[in-house]
Amino acid sequence: MHLKKDLYINGEWLKTDHYTELRAPYDHRVIAEIASASVADVHHAIASADRATKVMRKMPAHQRAQILENLAILLREKRDEAATILATEAAKPLTTAYAEVDRTIQTYKFAAEEAKRIHGETLPMDAAPGGEGRVAYMVREPLGVIGAITPFNFPMNLVAHKVGPAIAAGNTVVLKPASQTPLSSLFLAELLAEAGLPAGALNVVTGSGRTVGDQLVTDPRIKMITFTGSPGVGTSIRQKAGLKRVTLELGSNSAVIVDNGVPLDKVIPRCVGGAFSFQGQVCISLQRIYVHEALYEEFVERFVEQTNALKVGDPLDKETFVSALISQGDVQRSLDWIAEAVGQGAVVAAGGTAEGNVLHPTVILNVPVDVKVSCQEVFAPIVLINKIASVEEGIELVNDSRFGLQAGIYTENVHKALDAADELHVGGVMINDIPTFRVDHMPYGGVKDSGMGREGVRFAVEEMTELKLVVFNRN
Repeated sequence: MHLKKDLYINGEWLKTDHYTELRAPYDHRVIAEIASASVADVHHAIASADRATKVMRKMPAHQRAQILENLAILLREKRDEAATILATEAAKPLTTAYAEVDRTIQTYKFAAEEAKRIHGETLPMDAAPGGEGRVAYMVREPLGVIGAITPFNFPMNLVAHKVGPAIAAGNTVVLKPASQTPLSSLFLAELLAEAGLPAGALNVVTGSGRTVGDQLVTDPRIKMITFTGSPGVGTSIRQKAGLKRVTLELGSNSAVIVDNGVPLDKVIPRCVGGAFSFQGQVCISLQRIYVHEALYEEFVERFVEQTNALKVGDPLDKETFVSALISQGDVQRSLDWIAEAVGQGAVVAAGGTAEGNVLHPTVILNVPVDVKVSCQEVFAPIVLINKIASVEEGIELVNDSRFGLQAGIYTENVHKALDAADELHVGGVMINDIPTFRVDHMPYGGVKDSGMGREGVRFAVEEMTELKLVVFNRN
């Protein structure tokens, strides 16, 4: 028997008029019925969050930190349950699901620490004529209600990167999770209530993006939107948000450069993992690999061999590395993009076929720069490997993109590494690593169509607070 999941508003589970079936991506079985919020439901959630701002604003930092610590403890106690939810609703292989749960715990622990480190500074007013006899200091205050809109691919940890800093800073949240992965957010609501979060401080509103998302973006009681998703939706949010603060993380077609002289024993397994972990449905998934011509043939041969050895199948099997894409539509889109590349002269060296919603890990060679698997975000287990004559050529190819989230370079030459750090137009440069590297306290965000603003708990707290200046006149 599957579950019926209601809305979570003002600390209560509330029924609504409409529910939709939630099916597992791997085998299409119905796993839950999920409430579809109406406009009135969304207004109710925003009103609840708005009332709770008075409580959260006055809550001492140590208490906010303790709630987040309690949450981390509860999540660790229920680690198996949390991983199973991820594997079921997102087809995330269990090994990857457990890794996400562990990172989520770490993210909330970072948030607990940051709650106790929000501070301002003093300002020497007498540095300017007329400022004599005055004492000034700055403080950071919560914005109020944060509207959080999250994607399916990391439904626990990307939620943590929005909810954790918001609570740490004394804000309240209305959370709209992805339609395919609401169970993890509703699970979070249960845990936060047990952890001691006041009613109304977190509200989880499930349903269509058009109904819920549009209300969050346009309602004046919402002071900030934090969104992870597609560039098209992100652009629309930015246009509708008016004077709200907006943080947007909008994806990429991340690339790595492999220079001549690099030992491949560690590089290739790292690149295979970066390309195919969670079926490539990662914003910084390794999509483009540019290998120096002196290493190219060996690199391709070994990469393809390791790709073909990956276990494909049921996400609940602990040996599975690659499972189903989130929808049948994404499978067909991926196959169409592969066919387009082949039609333009590319060669499929591994994969290229699908069974049900499972697309086999795919390696494509000699890919033109203007086909979709190169210039758009593929969000599937597809990687291209192209030959380059120099690091400089690789940098030009990496930068020839509408995106700029993260990029990587493997090189034994420190001068080339520093040149790449200067010249790559991205939010983060990973030297001697793949662009898929992320830990949860580092600043994370991109340039160009990859978005605006930064996540990473400390940096998200800065985005979710505002400076106030206080000046005492002692004259």
